[in-house]
Amino acid sequence: MNPKDFKVLFLRKKDNEYAQRAESYIKEHFPYTLIFSGGRKDKLPPEVLNWKGDLIISFISSWIYPQQLLSNAGFAAINFHPGSPEYPGTGCTNFAVYNGEKEYGITCHHMNATVDTGNIIQVKRFPIKEEDTVYTVTQHCYKLIEESFYEIMGLIVKGEPLPLTNEAWKRKPYTRKQLDELCQIQPGMSKEEINKRIKATTYKTPWAFTKIGKHIFKLTSKL
Repeated sequence: MNPKDFKVLFLRKKDNEYAQRAESYIKEHFPYTLIFSGGRKDKLPPEVLNWKGDLIISFISSWIYPQQLLSNAGFAAINFHPGSPEYPGTGCTNFAVYNGEKEYGITCHHMNATVDTGNIIQVKRFPIKEEDTVYTVTQHCYKLIEESFYEIMGLIVKGEPLPLTNEAWKRKPYTRKQLDELCQIQPGMSKEEINKRIKATTYKTPWAFTKIGKHIFKLTSKL
C-alpha cells in the first residue's frame, strides 16, 4: 500500500504553532486524514473514537486513548512526547525542573493504552541550564518534537520502516494527582523547598497554591 493512501488520524494540541505546522504537513502528504485538535478538558468525539485506518499520530496532546482505538491503526499509532524516557506521563517537564535535571529531551514512541509505555522510536536530548524555566524547557521540547516529527514522517512517506532504539522508559508515568501535589505549598516547608516548587510549577503564570482548611490560596506572581 502506498503510504500516501494511508488513512490517518491526527490528534493535536490546539493553539500551538508547532502543532499547526505539523497539521499542514499531514494535510499536504496524506489526503485521507481526520484531524482533531483540543485541550486536556476536551473530550474525544465519536468520530475519533470510532475511527479505523492505518496511522494514528498524537502530537503534543494530553489525551489518553483506549486500546480499541489504538488497535484500529493498521500500520502504527505513535506519540510525540515532550519528555525524555526518564519522564513519562503528566507534568514531566515540571518534575524534571523540580529535580534539577541537567539534561532532558523528547520521545517518539509507539502507543499502548497505558500512557508512555510503548516501544521507543526516537529520543532527542538537550542540556538544561540553571536559568531555564518550565516555559523555556517546554519550548525547546516543542522545537525538537517538530524536528523529530518531520524525520519520522519522512520515513513513513518514503515507505521505510520505523526505527527502534535501545532506549527504555525508566519509571512509571507521572500522574495528574502527583502534579497537583507538587503544586501545593505546605506549612512547614523550607524556603528552599517552596522556591523549588514555585519554579517547577510556573509556566507563564504560577500554579502553586496553599490550602488551609477548605480554602485555597493561589500564588498570583513569582516570589
